[in-house]
Amino acid sequence: MSVRDDFTARIPGGDAGLIVLVLLGTYLAYVLAGVVLGYTLRGQLNSIATLTFYIGVFAMLSLALNLHWGYTGLFNIGIVGFMAVGVYVTAIVTKPTYVAGGAAQVGGLGLPLWVGILAGMTAAALLGLVVALPALRLRADYLAIVTIAMSEIVRFSFLSGELQQFQLFGNRVGFGGGSGLILDFSPPLEALLRGVGLWNGYLGFVDAFQVLVPRNPKPVVDGLVYGLLLLGFVAGFYWLLKRTGESPFGRVLKAIREDEDVANALGKNTDRFKIKSFMLGCALMGLAGILWLVPQGAVTPNFFRPRVTFFIWIALIIGGAGSNTGSVLGGAVFAAVLYQGPRYFQNLVSAVFPNFDSPSGFGQAISPLISQFDPVPFLLYTVDSIRQLQLVVMGLVLIWLMHNRPEGMLGYRKETASVIPLSRPKSMAADGGVDAAAEGGETDE
Repeated sequence: MSVRDDFTARIPGGDAGLIVLVLLGTYLAYVLAGVVLGYTLRGQLNSIATLTFYIGVFAMLSLALNLHWGYTGLFNIGIVGFMAVGVYVTAIVTKPTYVAGGAAQVGGLGLPLWVGILAGMTAAALLGLVVALPALRLRADYLAIVTIAMSEIVRFSFLSGELQQFQLFGNRVGFGGGSGLILDFSPPLEALLRGVGLWNGYLGFVDAFQVLVPRNPKPVVDGLVYGLLLLGFVAGFYWLLKRTGESPFGRVLKAIREDEDVANALGKNTDRFKIKSFMLGCALMGLAGILWLVPQGAVTPNFFRPRVTFFIWIALIIGGAGSNTGSVLGGAVFAAVLYQGPRYFQNLVSAVFPNFDSPSGFGQAISPLISQFDPVPFLLYTVDSIRQLQLVVMGLVLIWLMHNRPEGMLGYRKETASVIPLSRPKSMAADGGVDAAAEGGETDE
């Protein structure tokens, strides 16, 4: 057992305890940053709600990608395309029907949100099937080309004027073209609470929250509760993938990842297993995209650019491919440090050094470095432009990880390959009736 595994074993609750510990440490760092920045209670709560939201969405997407890459070895870099299909199909199914003379350019089918979410997940899974049938016979690099090409085809299709509006079941619907769609239906949180009969009680709780946040506390409470809802979905994703990994189906997926030829030789139809894995992961990506974008109130095709896919890959690499715990931790660290971190870092520098004065342009910053070997102006310019240099920082972090820690934060993880204990009973051990080799049965997570 490695030092890292030994450290994890000492934490109460094991992997779940490690996730909680990292989340608490992240929240504490953000609260301390808020104190330095002079945030009010409302500002602190909004900061925590925003952080929780991004931890939730990146952890879900990282877990879904882990099913493809970490479990099955499928190199999918078209994640954002499956997210887009999930969101747009949900919008078409759930948007109110078109009313002539209304503000909305196009309408929808007017069905409940939960029906739209199921339709969006199904559409993402079916798109995964369409991509998988011809592509999964290709090597990993060719599969990557096919998936990223698919995501761009999806984006440009949603941008197309031909699909801006059309008739579906007698209703005027459409994708809205470059201007996107207004998601003029109940947000997921409201739809959920109304569905379980807790909406009035929730409004009463919001009113009581005025003691802490006097003016209009509902946006603050909505953000916090929705963030907790997303963490609940993260737990659901985690449980589903853990059960999948421990099942016979999951063990075949890992065998395919290690050596597909051997799995074929053992009589497994590897193409069928890969297609099922790909479709399940695509459905989860569609759901994560829905939960990310539906609360925003609007969606445009240009959100779904390839860089979002690479954000998710960075999150998975940080945590460690093949580990569900690492996927959650990678999503949390990416959201807190690389996605939201630059904004906080810049604000902290401005608060600590109020007279902070950086060069106004790149030329003024680099000129003293070249002519006088003075790095200070360049460093000041870099700090002041850290938000604009976010992608550069992510690229440098990714390069460092691939050279120094390619296995991720948690390193090489192991899990029991069977759902039943494989160690020999004490009575049999005393008789020496079982070979010590029977105590194996482990494979990497």
